[in-house]
Amino acid sequence: MRTLLAVDGSDHSYDAVRAFSQLTRSDAVVVLHAIDVPAPAYPMMVPEVARDLYTAQERAMREEGEQVLRTAESLLPLNGGPVLKFIEVGKPIDVILSVAERERIDLIVMGSRGVGALRELALGSVSHRVVTHAAASVLPVQQIVLAVDAPKDADVAVRWLARRPFKETGAITVLSVIPYAHPAWPVGAVIPEPWQKEVLMGATQFAEQIASKLTAVGYRAKGTAVQGSPASEILKAAATEHADLIVMGSRHRGLSRAMLGSTSHAVLHRAACPVLIVR
Repeated sequence: MRTLLAVDGSDHSYDAVRAFSQLTRSDAVVVLHAIDVPAPAYPMMVPEVARDLYTAQERAMREEGEQVLRTAESLLPLNGGPVLKFIEVGKPIDVILSVAERERIDLIVMGSRGVGALRELALGSVSHRVVTHAAASVLPVQQIVLAVDAPKDADVAVRWLARRPFKETGAITVLSVIPYAHPAWPVGAVIPEPWQKEVLMGATQFAEQIASKLTAVGYRAKGTAVQGSPASEILKAAATEHADLIVMGSRHRGLSRAMLGSTSHAVLHRAACPVLIVR
């Protein structure tokens, strides 16, 4: 597995380095720092002066970036894998996605705060993974909640987990959420209870099938299904199971690559534990 660590010099980005203590050895660890050099703010500035000012700013930011990379590297575990360090110029989101594609990255690790728009980073067309760490310290990955709503997303998550990316994993709860209990229209209409039970039974069987696939590759897994708001039920399950990690799909459907689906977005912003978005 090839892993990318995006750092910006904030405490949150350095905290993300702790995730590597829970990961198996990587084939390569790419430590990346993006510098977004501001353009001169005065349009009437002489071009030569503007160019010199830009060059001076870039040089200063590169020097600071070198120190950020050295600090991040010093925090990595000794047996984490060979380290490659890069400083790239551009918008952080674009730089991360570009380098991830160029370096054939399988896992992206970064802090959830201190980087602004990076908290809402979504994935491009290439298959990447994003681990976003909440404010809490990184915990050993003993309990995982895997939220599934379609075979395609579930299979992607199963294939990734089958690679055994974590050193230790206790148990996985596979959760399928039926995002309705009563129709919004017409007013007062109610879905017949037998239909509700049938839909819930089908979702439970689906979750149990995914759990069986995970059991087959060495995990302790169970499947369950509930009705309600997907984001709220995922967060509730994570709290009930004392989850160290939530795994879910981004539900990306041709939108801007800097956007997530509504459920992924809500969970990412409200979760008290790390969230792994798979594509």
